[in-house]
Amino acid sequence: MNKNLQAITAAGLLSFIGILVQTSLNVTFPTLIQQFHESLNTVQWLTTGYLLMVTITMGSSAYLLKRFSARNIFILAISAFVLGTLLCIFTDNFIILMIGRLFQAIATGLSTPLLFQLIFTTLAAEYLGTYTGLASMIISLAPALGPTYGGLLNTYLNWRFIFWIALPLGFISLLLGIKTIKLPHVKEHVSFDFFGFVLLISIFTGFIWSFNQAGKHGWQSPSFIGFLLISLALTVLYVVYNQHSKRRLLDYSILKQAQVRLGAFNFFVLQFANVGSCLVIPLFAENVLKGNALVAGFLLFPGSVLGAFMSPVAGRLYDRQGAFKPLVLGNGLLLISTILLALLSDKLTLLSLTLLYCLLRLGFTFSFGNVLSEGTTYVAAEQKADLNSLYNMLQQYAGSIGTQIMAAFISASELSAGQDIRLATLKGSQIDFWLLTLLALLALITVYYEHYLTQKKIAKVNSL
Repeated sequence: MNKNLQAITAAGLLSFIGILVQTSLNVTFPTLIQQFHESLNTVQWLTTGYLLMVTITMGSSAYLLKRFSARNIFILAISAFVLGTLLCIFTDNFIILMIGRLFQAIATGLSTPLLFQLIFTTLAAEYLGTYTGLASMIISLAPALGPTYGGLLNTYLNWRFIFWIALPLGFISLLLGIKTIKLPHVKEHVSFDFFGFVLLISIFTGFIWSFNQAGKHGWQSPSFIGFLLISLALTVLYVVYNQHSKRRLLDYSILKQAQVRLGAFNFFVLQFANVGSCLVIPLFAENVLKGNALVAGFLLFPGSVLGAFMSPVAGRLYDRQGAFKPLVLGNGLLLISTILLALLSDKLTLLSLTLLYCLLRLGFTFSFGNVLSEGTTYVAAEQKADLNSLYNMLQQYAGSIGTQIMAAFISASELSAGQDIRLATLKGSQIDFWLLTLLALLALITVYYEHYLTQKKIAKVNSL
């Protein structure tokens, strides 16, 4: 294995571990609710809070990649992972467990942008789609193994073994990457935008907390409406601030390109559906179809494996035929799967749920890596770190807020369904599946519109 591939594997493995633990814990939520005597609305913060911290870390990754060497960023990521994992292993306190998850999130938030930056800067352009697909495969194997891995350990051993087994994988990543992760680095003396960073954290946290209040008190509660209005006001303030400030976390000028904006929305929707479904489908399997954690974990396994091993195929299709065909295929399959989940929700069986998740994951696979690859073609070389950071930040926040919103619909349904957990999960899941259908439809529309803009631009150039 040459040094570039070894470096990519090391960064990919650290990202893999982060997603593995995240999806493993989803199927242990019923156990954790009983052990820590907390509600679903609280326990789901192990995923929501984790993804929120990943988002926040990725928001600063463009600055870090310009300011520090890739090797130092990798060492920081490994250190955060080890500290967080040890806290999770040895604690009996939910707050400490949450803190451990946040340290693990810092590791994933650093390693994932680093992974794609290694691909974008060390490999030739003609291999961009293929290796982005391979990177997506490395990361996608985590959802394939995570629910099954978590279900097996939770059923036969203990949920703490999720972290015990992840720890040596972190040391393998360290051994692979410590000497090979290197990028040409000219230290840029750029100032960090602390005010913008705090404002961005406040916006991200505000929206998450708004939907948390909806899950606790209902969608018409003053706390939900109040926090939502505050979050919207902070968003307006952030936009105004970035228009006048000389300091910026990211070079937001890349969003002037319509194709970049449309791709960012598509990227957001794909991860919203991916992570959100990994929360809802296991809960549906356990609470509605009466399967245990092991059954819920195995239910996601075929779709995740299929998606993981199709990632390189999707990347090669991009390299050979461009973005339009794989993106239409991927977003189309996503739309079909969510429509069927919504229409058949009260008739689903474990088998049909498994097959529809396979379809959803296949749609995700043909779109996800290719959206990112295509986005890099619309920006200058010096802006690739900004696009990398922006897209990865958006997709992680999509997972965080997607988990929160979809959990909120189920939790809010419990307010009206009382003690009938089965009915509450069924009603909440139906709403979740229709929400995913609407988002998938909008994402497919953006693909066609982006293609129209690109063809229009090509025709204009040819006419000159």
